Amino acid sequence: MSKQLNLNNYKRRIADLYYRRSQSYDSGELRLNICRRLIEYSQISSQQHVLDIGTGTGNIAIESAEIIGAGGKVIGVDLSTQMLDIARDKIKVLGLNNVEFQLADAEELSYSANSFDRILCANTFPWMENKLATLRIWYKFLKPGGVIAIHTPADTAYIGQVILRSVLEKYGLKLEPSNRIGSIETCQKLFVNAGFEDIDIKTEQYGSYVSLDSVKSQWEGLISFSSHSKSEELLSQLSSIPLAEAKTEFEAKLDKLHTKQGIWDDLTTLYIVGRKSEINKPV
Repeated sequence: MSKQLNLNNYKRRIADLYYRRSQSYDSGELRLNICRRLIEYSQISSQQHVLDIGTGTGNIAIESAEIIGAGGKVIGVDLSTQMLDIARDKIKVLGLNNVEFQLADAEELSYSANSFDRILCANTFPWMENKLATLRIWYKFLKPGGVIAIHTPADTAYIGQVILRSVLEKYGLKLEPSNRIGSIETCQKLFVNAGFEDIDIKTEQYGSYVSLDSVKSQWEGLISFSSHSKSEELLSQLSSIPLAEAKTEFEAKLDKLHTKQGIWDDLTTLYIVGRKSEINKPV
């Protein structure tokens, strides 16, 4: 999977994850709503050049291409060949000629400076290994006055991951939450340090009740993915703690949250929008 890219173990794990998700990725409305919000907040318009990072099955890229028209251009990049195959099939059916999909590592892109009016990134940026350095690279790709729009789940999102973090902290292990960036304050600071201006962070509430058993069953997957983190130190720490004891604590904490309706799985979402200065500044 993703053999055309020279990926480290961490990113290969992510590529494999999305390979497994590819056939069902477009089911449900949440991801589509996230894509539409980013397009709305970034104010894409006719004839612009757009970079869609972590394009997946192409939802943002395709809708952007329909907005910008023949005078514009959209490039969508992703680690997953399977996701890109689905995206390419979509544009063939729609007959879109102003969108291109590329297999690429979002932290290793090499576009010219000042190439894009908009950079959008849904469901992807929090997986980046070096978030600040990556943002600074993307900043260079934007034209002066260009806009970046990124989505991330809030710190409270995905109850299984939230409880896992709280359990592991007891053992002195601070687990970087996957697929999110941090608090609103952390996001604000990150984008300021990358050089962006006029930063606006919007919050939208999502969530649903899920069964107790379904969350408990996430234990193996959560631990497995954590153990394939980019951090060798984290791997060493995970191997040194009593996992059976930690699992018992994980399940006990979930038991306390259980109600007749199930367990509330918060999916609160943050949308971060920033602008590059009208005057090119070094970052």
